[in-house]
Amino acid sequence: MVTSYQAPSVTKAFQILRLISKARFGLGITEIANRLEMSKGTVHGIVSALENSGVIMRATTTKRYTLGVTLFEFGKQAYSQFDLKDLARPVMERLMGRMSETVYLGILNKNHITILDIVESSQDHKITSPKGTIIPLFAGATGKVVLASMDPDQALRIITSDGLPRFTEHTVTDPERYLQEVAHARRDGYATDDEEYISGVRAVAAPIKGWRHLISALWVVGFKRSLDGEKMADLINATKAAAGEVSRLCSLDPSFTSGQGYPESVV
Repeated sequence: MVTSYQAPSVTKAFQILRLISKARFGLGITEIANRLEMSKGTVHGIVSALENSGVIMRATTTKRYTLGVTLFEFGKQAYSQFDLKDLARPVMERLMGRMSETVYLGILNKNHITILDIVESSQDHKITSPKGTIIPLFAGATGKVVLASMDPDQALRIITSDGLPRFTEHTVTDPERYLQEVAHARRDGYATDDEEYISGVRAVAAPIKGWRHLISALWVVGFKRSLDGEKMADLINATKAAAGEVSRLCSLDPSFTSGQGYPESVV
């Protein structure tokens, strides 16, 4: 039996980093300690280590801490590994041009989905989210496709372990019905979402294959009023074709199939 080891100091360090990252003008030792309910001595020790490593830096005038240059360097290096976005971007742009709806590219990251790239709709009223945004694993069409890309037993355990969250009045919360929709996504190569994640919004998602060990997907989101039955049918075909094209490009790139230069997994 494999157990995960929790390092308290590392956990606290990441809590501090997350808190600092959300503070526009930085934070001082006392503020960090109060917000995280840690002792000032503990915060001071961790902050000092982070500062010495260049992960955070302190302003000489305000004594407040902000994120440091080292994190920027790490982030740049990590982001450069996700070349999937470079292969997918032209395909996403064409898909948006054809359907005039917002197109997303995302990847499974532990128990949620991280948005790697987005091509916003050309319409005045559109749905958008910044790169790096995380969405729940069970988020509408995307969640179904991601779960369908897993081993069926693994997907079953996830779906039945903690119950299905309700996002809107249309969310599928019955495990048996949800499993059927995941099975359909696995069989058909796509999934749809009719106001299940966000009220008034429809979506179509399709899996991207060929990226070693990583589960990723492409999905299109739009307002229900502009996505009637006929356009949804077109959107399903277009999204499946786009995801298939990205998958084909991945299979042609040796760095994707061999895994050279890429992490084993981020999930």
